[in-house]
Amino acid sequence: MRIGLVFDVGGRGDKSFNDSAFAGLERAERELGVTVEMIEPSGAEDREAAMRLFAARGFDLVVGVGFIFSSDILVVANAFASTRFACVDFAPSADQPLPSNFAGLVFREEEGAFLVGAVAGLMSKTKAVGFVGGMNVPLIRKFETGYSSGVRHVCPACRVLSAYAGTTPEAFKDPAKGEAIATSQISAGADVVFHAAGSTGLGVFEAARDMNAWAIGVDSDQYDEMPGTVITSMVKRVDVAVYEVAKEIAEGRFHSGIHTLGLRESGIGYVNDGPHASLLPQDVKTRVDSIRDQVIAGTLRIDP
Repeated sequence: MRIGLVFDVGGRGDKSFNDSAFAGLERAERELGVTVEMIEPSGAEDREAAMRLFAARGFDLVVGVGFIFSSDILVVANAFASTRFACVDFAPSADQPLPSNFAGLVFREEEGAFLVGAVAGLMSKTKAVGFVGGMNVPLIRKFETGYSSGVRHVCPACRVLSAYAGTTPEAFKDPAKGEAIATSQISAGADVVFHAAGSTGLGVFEAARDMNAWAIGVDSDQYDEMPGTVITSMVKRVDVAVYEVAKEIAEGRFHSGIHTLGLRESGIGYVNDGPHASLLPQDVKTRVDSIRDQVIAGTLRIDP
């Protein structure tokens, strides 16, 4: 069995979204005995060409990492019926039916963002916190909405300062812009800043460290990127989603359509152990864990 993975903007080494997908691929290689290959495209044309290349070579599964693959991957999937395709953060179009060899992997990001918003609201001393988004699109606005709701759930008096790095995919790989936005927010009073911005978020960490503020990572545990500054991360288990669809194919039980992961499916969460344990007070962890349990039980609803 062969799996081909095409990276999103930012590529391997972003310490976030793409690296999480790669971790799922590594797990599939290790536990399922599959052969894996990766391509890091430089633009839109290269993304479609990379997927076509894997399919033409007879790969069993082709994975596109990121919502920007949503249109192209359906075109390629329709052209190669014997290959299975999966798109992480798939953004469906109302007028485009899904082929039987395609799985869209999506998440309830607002649930995890709500949890780290609660962390921010509980940790803030200034009653002001920040949010730095990458590309201003519906997917990233789900992070902002969930985060703001979580902040206000525990701190109704708190202000949330929000800004985006841009309106193109390049907004996910601009650390200098991330640092500039975070610097502005911290200067305006924010003492905790959460990013959903790919490698742009590395600049957020720089600003938080230099200005003695807290930062919150995204997608993967980003504590190691700025120890002592990153108090927690919203974890989006792209690795689990990629591994599970590979396992389905390996076991002959692939099912097409939309696969959704949230807190209940352990596809979303926040980091409250390891190095973070000394940074998050026990009462904060207890409160946020209680909120998490309410969401899983269905007694607390979080709107996207």
